[in-house]
Amino acid sequence: MTTTFFDSITRIKETKGIMVNTFAELEPLPLQSLSVPRIYPVGPVVNFKEGGHGRNSPSETESIIKWLDDQPESSVVFLCFGSMGSFEIEQIREIAIALECSGHRFLWSLRRPPTKGQIGLPSNYENVEEVLPEGFIERTNEVGKVIGWAPQVAVLSHPAVGGFVSHCGWNSVLESLYFGVPIATWPLHAEQQMNAFELVKELGLGMEIRMDYFKDFHGNDENVEIVGAKEIESGIRKLMANGDENEIIRRKANEMKEKSNAAMKEGGSSYASLGLLIEDIISNVS
Repeated sequence: MTTTFFDSITRIKETKGIMVNTFAELEPLPLQSLSVPRIYPVGPVVNFKEGGHGRNSPSETESIIKWLDDQPESSVVFLCFGSMGSFEIEQIREIAIALECSGHRFLWSLRRPPTKGQIGLPSNYENVEEVLPEGFIERTNEVGKVIGWAPQVAVLSHPAVGGFVSHCGWNSVLESLYFGVPIATWPLHAEQQMNAFELVKELGLGMEIRMDYFKDFHGNDENVEIVGAKEIESGIRKLMANGDENEIIRRKANEMKEKSNAAMKEGGSSYASLGLLIEDIISNVS
């Protein structure tokens, strides 16, 4: 995978342009700094018709949305770590303790890791209680819901969701910003640490549970760091709090929501960039 990545990087100089899933208002300085080859920011590209491995049946998705319908506005913290994200039992139990102690309403996408040492996608648990602290489901039944695969766009767009604990994959970042949901960062793989740093330190659009956490993509970690319940609880409380710091982040998230929506509409920056890309393709073909 590393070799393929570097081979692609070395060929960038041969390209005449690069399409990027971002928008000018989100990352103006990097886009201004990269002029050769030409960069076409055409995002945020949000998939409103979600699918893929492990997706829910219509009835399962309906059950999730119905549960959200019954929750107060901006009261639910949503935990989801992407199509490749999963944790071992020790970490799962720390997250569960943190959620219960925080007292906040939650929707938690919890999935079984692939076989150790193999690259694979997480799968849904047949019995999720086997990995949770004894009695957790019963004790949190009135405020929380543990699910398998999550219809992420549908969840993030729901008014009941007030915060997102995320692995900071780029699609998840853009989806969260598109709907104005503040993020608490917990990166796992690849470029996610960089995305988390950008959100928290550069853009002020999120807060940190962790920014430097790393989990081996192949599942070969011998000594995986366990983030303790106290640290996770603290991050969730900060994310869902009503204090001044949180209000600033929420205001910035709402402002970026407006900008990201406008970018894709006629007259918006990404709309114009896509038009320019089409013109350049036609020009190069002819």
